[in-house]
Amino acid sequence: MATIEWRSPASEMAVRQFEIAAERLNLDKNVGGRLRRPDRALIVSIPTRMDDGSVHVFTGYRVQHNDVLGPFKGGIRYHPDVNLGEVCALAMWMTWKCSLVGLPLGGAKGGIACEPRKLSRNELQGMTRRYTAEILNFIGPEVDVPAPDMGTNEQVMAWVMDTYSQHRGYAVPGVVTGKPVDIGGTVGRREATGRGVVYTIIEAAKHLRMDLAKCTAVVQGFGNVGLVAAQELAALGVKILGASDSSGAIWNAKGIPVNDLALYKETNKRLKGFPGGEGISGAELLELKCDILIPAASEMQITDENAPRLQCRILAEGANGPTTPEADEILSEKGVFLIPDILANAGGVIVSYFEWVQDLQNFFWTEDEIRNRLREILTRTFQEVQSTSQKEKVNMRLAALMIGVKRVARAMLWRGLYA
Repeated sequence: MATIEWRSPASEMAVRQFEIAAERLNLDKNVGGRLRRPDRALIVSIPTRMDDGSVHVFTGYRVQHNDVLGPFKGGIRYHPDVNLGEVCALAMWMTWKCSLVGLPLGGAKGGIACEPRKLSRNELQGMTRRYTAEILNFIGPEVDVPAPDMGTNEQVMAWVMDTYSQHRGYAVPGVVTGKPVDIGGTVGRREATGRGVVYTIIEAAKHLRMDLAKCTAVVQGFGNVGLVAAQELAALGVKILGASDSSGAIWNAKGIPVNDLALYKETNKRLKGFPGGEGISGAELLELKCDILIPAASEMQITDENAPRLQCRILAEGANGPTTPEADEILSEKGVFLIPDILANAGGVIVSYFEWVQDLQNFFWTEDEIRNRLREILTRTFQEVQSTSQKEKVNMRLAALMIGVKRVARAMLWRGLYA
C-alpha cells in the first residue's frame, strides 16, 4: 500500500496499525512486506442507464487483501467517498477480523463511488448488475464472497446473486451473504453486527464490574449497526442519551425512546427533527458524558483533536477504523476501555460465515442457534483478546491485531512462497 495508487488517509492508518502490531510481534520481514499490500486490486467502469435516458459511468472497486486462511470475504459499499485507498484499508481490516475470530476466510472489500439515496430503484439495480458483471471472474463461493456494507442491503445482495447465477446458468446462493432468507439468506444476519457489538459490551461491563442497567450510552450513526445496538442496549436497561445520522444529532438527558426514534427514522429517513430530543452537532455528540460510546458511522471520527474531550468509559467501535492511532494513545492514557473494530463489529462477518456454510450444505439453522453460536465466538474471542492485553501489557486494539496478524503470518509461513 506504499504505492501512490493505494494511498489515502484510511489506508495509511490501516498500514500504521499493522506495522505497530508487526513490530511488537517481531514479524518476519518478508511476510510483513507481503501483508502491507493487497493480493489484488480491481478498478472497473460501470456504465449505467439512468432514468432520463442518459448513461452515467460510475467507478467501482474490488480489493482482495489476503486469502491464506480461506476464500476472500468482505462487503460492498455504496458511498460518494468510496475510493481505492479506503477499500484497501477495509480489505486489510477484514483479513485481521476473520483471523481474530477464527474464521477460515480472508479479507476483501468492494464498493462503488455513488450516492445510493439519489438513485432510483431501477438505476440502483442496473448499476449493481453491471458492477457484478464486471467483477464476475473475481468472485464466487470458493473464491470471494461479498456481503452488504454501508449503503447496500439484502436487496442489493439479491441482485448480485441473481446476476452471478444468470451467468453461471444455475442458482448460486453461496456467492454472497446478507441475502433475503427467501433465496438462501440466514435469519439473524441483518441484526448480527449491532448484536455482536452489544455482546462485546456485555463482556467489557463484566470485566469492569459495571451494571449495564445503570449505564448510559451514545450512538454515532443510526444505520443498521447503530440502530440494532441501541435497541439491544435499551433492552438491557441502558439509557440511550444521544444518537446521530447524516442529518444531524439529537440528545436527551432523560433518555431517548429508541423504538420511537427508529420509527421516526424509518418514516422521515432522518433523525433531525425528532421531537423526543434536542438537536446538537455531531462533534458535541461524541463528547457527551456517558458510560458507553459507540461510533458506528465511518472512519477516522475520533482523532488526536477530539479524543482528549471524550467522556466515555467504554468505546465500542461499531464502524471500521473510527479511531486513529494517535487517538488510541490518548484514550489509553485516559483509561478508556476500547473494544476495537475487528472485535466489536465482527458479528456481521461471523453470521455471514454461518450463511455461507448453510448455503454450501443446503441445511439451515434456527435463529436461536445463530445467536448462541455468535455469542459463543465473540465471548471466547473477547476473553482471548483481554487475556493477551493483560499478558502483553498492551491495549485491546494492539492485542486483537497481534492475534489476528500472528495467525495469518503463521499460515503464510506454513504455505510458503509460490514463485
